[in-house]
Amino acid sequence: MDAIMLARLQFAMTIGFHFLFPPISIGLAWLLVFIEWKGMRTGDHVWIRMGKFFGRLFALTFAVGVATGIVMEFQFGTNWASYSRFVGDIFGAPLAAEGVFAFFLESSFLGLYLFARNKVGKGVHWFSILMVAFGATVSAFWILIANSWQQTPAGFEVIEGRAVLTSFSEAVFNPSMWHRFFHTMAAALITGAFFLGGVSAWRLVRDKSDDVARRGLKVAILSGFVFAVLSAFPTGDNHARQVAQTQPEKFAAIEGIYETQKGAPLVVFGVPQDDPPRLAARVEIPKMASWLAFGDPDAEVKGINAFKPDEIPPLALTFISFHSMVMLGMLFIGLMGLGILLMLLKRLESSRWYLWGVVLVAPLTLAASQLGWITAEVGRQPWSVYRLLRTSESVSVTVGVPELWFSIALIGFMYILLGGLYIFMLVREVRRGPDRAPEVV
Repeated sequence: MDAIMLARLQFAMTIGFHFLFPPISIGLAWLLVFIEWKGMRTGDHVWIRMGKFFGRLFALTFAVGVATGIVMEFQFGTNWASYSRFVGDIFGAPLAAEGVFAFFLESSFLGLYLFARNKVGKGVHWFSILMVAFGATVSAFWILIANSWQQTPAGFEVIEGRAVLTSFSEAVFNPSMWHRFFHTMAAALITGAFFLGGVSAWRLVRDKSDDVARRGLKVAILSGFVFAVLSAFPTGDNHARQVAQTQPEKFAAIEGIYETQKGAPLVVFGVPQDDPPRLAARVEIPKMASWLAFGDPDAEVKGINAFKPDEIPPLALTFISFHSMVMLGMLFIGLMGLGILLMLLKRLESSRWYLWGVVLVAPLTLAASQLGWITAEVGRQPWSVYRLLRTSESVSVTVGVPELWFSIALIGFMYILLGGLYIFMLVREVRRGPDRAPEVV
């Protein structure tokens, strides 16, 4: 492989591994806001013990997420110097804001939340986890501003080969920012809910009398169902409509629309094939893609044939990742909806098959987040900044193949160790479980 492909591989590896942890942290933080609030208001020891238990799991996940994020940032100056030179004036402000206004906020209050539970008032303790959740959300906000600007750049001028900021507000509130932010936040809340549900279900399989796990599973099911629905409608639907209007090549690729047509169908299933590019075994809903994209079932949708061959994203990977993400989203809605039915029938704790289902499906929320990222980033190719800077023009000219292979091997080895350590410590904490209930005198 050449230097461009290796640099892309390394970036995909580092950001892919890092992106396993922020969705858990953000989603679980907001659930802890609710759990700690219930404990503060009611004084119920079940809520209090739940907050302590999942607070430990949150702290572990947050720490690993911070460590992996640092590695990702260094790559901009090493492997992607040309890209950094082009976008530096744009990205400087949001990345600095993320560090100053978000990271320090959540880090400071996380220490207060974890180590001062019995040293400050209940209100201050609850406020600390609220600030952690708020800080994590603000951090995601600034990062997504930078990412969205790559997809739909605005508020700039290109001067002497560099993008120069001309309107901060236009750059921040670019056409895709709010759609991407709300959809990503919904995905993070799903991940947090399924993390809570997976841990709780696993502990219930081992011990039906675990009152923390029983209540935690119910919170996870109710919140997970709401967030999964919101991820599909309206956030996912609005995001797809925005892509159709601002990045038509990506929309054609994710929907498998190869020919420009009016009344374009929505492909439910298909097998991408080359020579010529086409979809085999198609299962589709007539005119639905046109209606979803433009609100008109007879609207014209540009197909792959309408674009230059060197401006078309990888078709198979973009199509498969998007449709796999959608199918997982439907699975999450169905599983949580089934859980609500079992709760109403009072058969939730006794249905071991369902508990194991939650345990097995919980990690798939991370897979769905990864697939969403692949859809967004691979679907933007061949551009690193849409229609302004190609990925092939973004790499560092002084970093060669040997250096890239060495760094990939080194980072990969470090990630294997870090991932293994995280899983080991997570399993140990889950096995340990929540603190024992106080004895009734």
